[in-house]
Amino acid sequence: MRKVSPIVLPAVFAAMASGADFAADIEPIFRENCYACHGERQQFGQLRLDSRGVASASGPSGPRIVPYDAEASSIYRRVAGIGAGNRMPAGGRLRDAQVALIKDWIESGADWPRSAGSEAGLDQHWAFAPPARPEPARLKQGNKTTSPIDSFVLAKLASEGLEPSPRASRETLIRRLSLDLTGLPPSLAEVERYLQDTAPDAYDRLAGRLLASPHYGERWGRIWLDAARYADSDGFEKDKPRQVWFYRDWVVDALNADMPYDRFVVEQIAGDLLPSATQEQRVATGFLRNSMINEEGGANPEQFRMEAMFDRMDAIGKAVLGLTVQCAQCHDHKFDPISQRDYYRM
Repeated sequence: MRKVSPIVLPAVFAAMASGADFAADIEPIFRENCYACHGERQQFGQLRLDSRGVASASGPSGPRIVPYDAEASSIYRRVAGIGAGNRMPAGGRLRDAQVALIKDWIESGADWPRSAGSEAGLDQHWAFAPPARPEPARLKQGNKTTSPIDSFVLAKLASEGLEPSPRASRETLIRRLSLDLTGLPPSLAEVERYLQDTAPDAYDRLAGRLLASPHYGERWGRIWLDAARYADSDGFEKDKPRQVWFYRDWVVDALNADMPYDRFVVEQIAGDLLPSATQEQRVATGFLRNSMINEEGGANPEQFRMEAMFDRMDAIGKAVLGLTVQCAQCHDHKFDPISQRDYYRM
């Protein structure tokens, strides 16, 4: 059993006898020992101890403050060194009297006056905020649109005192749409066919024909193949040719088949682990073999195996999550929701 210094015993007994006051006893402890990592500027572990709402809510380690039950409160457990979590504060520890004050405050109901602390929430980076669908912008009388997106464009033009450009000619429209969807200009016969089609849905049917073209998957597959870092050679000094065109063709075929995005991602990351995996699903995992390979003399195979794994994590982060995850290779990041533990588990 750990011995308690006689010097701190009176403070411990006083805290237990009287009940701790948040403003007088608890907030000074938080301010001195915790705000540097869990305050306005930084919120490690999604915890902000200068905010009553955040500190009272549940977090990654469970309920933070459970009134009348210190043992169930993760804040008390961390500062007391109870359980598997790292003892807090990091790099030090509270005095026994301070731990006793926190325990007594929670056991007596964790009263936190509204006048004390902040009502602010977590300082969440804009990239992690759930997207919200905005209401279409209001337009001046007489302005009409064919798409809700157009309302935002017209509203911005109006705010800048600008008029929209004249409607493009039909020759321009088919050229733009063809280049956008297939990467190829339309043939003279296709242009003539479109010009002679005067039906109201002519443009929609043109878009349907181009989306059904095998060139659609070739055009848009290139975007994903760049994100996957696809190449027909190994890279580095030797830069030897590699045969991975079957993965390239899988990407093109998946886009042409309008494969759902969740399945598109799952098959590339874990296609071989799916129940009764098909040959095509195994081919999809070629995504994981697009890293550079070093076959120079003296290269350490284990080093470059790890380099390839780090590269794949980077590719998954940027291509799938839209997030750079390299920081977690060495440490938990201040803002990113990917911990070092999550990084290496994946």
